[in-house]
Amino acid sequence: MCVMRRLILFLVSVQENNRTVVTEFLLLGFQVTEGLRLFLFCLFFVIYCGSICGNLLIISLVSSTKNLHTPMYFFISLLAIFDMLLTTDIVPNMLHTLLNNGATITVIGCIVQFYFFSTSEAFQCLLLALMSYDRYVAICNPLRYTTLMTNTYCLILSVICFFFVFSVILIYIITIAKLNFCSPNIIDHLFCDVVPFLELACSGTFIVQSEIYITATPMLTIPIIIIVLSYTYIVRAVLRIPSSTGRQKVFSTCSSHLIVVSIFYGTMFSVYIVPTKGQTITMSKILSLLYTVFTPLINPIIYSLRNKDIKNAIKELINKHL
Repeated sequence: MCVMRRLILFLVSVQENNRTVVTEFLLLGFQVTEGLRLFLFCLFFVIYCGSICGNLLIISLVSSTKNLHTPMYFFISLLAIFDMLLTTDIVPNMLHTLLNNGATITVIGCIVQFYFFSTSEAFQCLLLALMSYDRYVAICNPLRYTTLMTNTYCLILSVICFFFVFSVILIYIITIAKLNFCSPNIIDHLFCDVVPFLELACSGTFIVQSEIYITATPMLTIPIIIIVLSYTYIVRAVLRIPSSTGRQKVFSTCSSHLIVVSIFYGTMFSVYIVPTKGQTITMSKILSLLYTVFTPLINPIIYSLRNKDIKNAIKELINKHL
């Protein structure tokens, strides 16, 4: 009996040590041939540089051009800032993982990466709703637009959304930080996303999953409702315009925002909402690339190529320096 008791105590102590010994994870990334990894590294590096340059261009144009000192372009510059934050949070570590065919990341580093990733995505959800509301006021109440959408009011709305996102996500990040992780410590993904991250937890994740569900559901559905309602009223207002040229001119101011909204929510729904049964790990990684790598590059392209004010500002900037 004494020997059995000692054996049980030994097994319990080993189990407890295994739960606390994991201080870092192994991110696998893409497990492909060396030639393909080098190709992906070059591709993602070029895309990352293009994303940073494109979004910096948008920010500099909005801040330096007086014609762009309007609420719409203020929100566009905020979107560019958080696009840079998102891609900088994910891509450099992804490039390191590709070069080394896998890389380690500490538990704290994984939580920090997930926090900035979640904050960027959640704030962009609310920001796209603010942009749709701005278009609604501009088209449906043009005479009151300058009095309603003042610079101070837009700044207050943005600050409220940011601190709301910052506080809400911090709640379940603190809960995640209290979890215990044990071997295996391998994350077969490109970054520390919530699903593969929580799968490695030894302790119960019900509280964390409940917090994420309770906070993420309204944070996703409320902006969608605002966007749908705004564009419902916008379409009704556009259809009342007698001339087709006038309708086309008014609706063209919303086309860029609609494209960005479609890309953002389309990729998010494909990864987190659509059932993943039967979806391979490789497909999940590819879908994750859409909103972490390609979307921050596409957004400034859409707003620069489909926006006359941005194109005119770029022309003025080129003429000024050349």
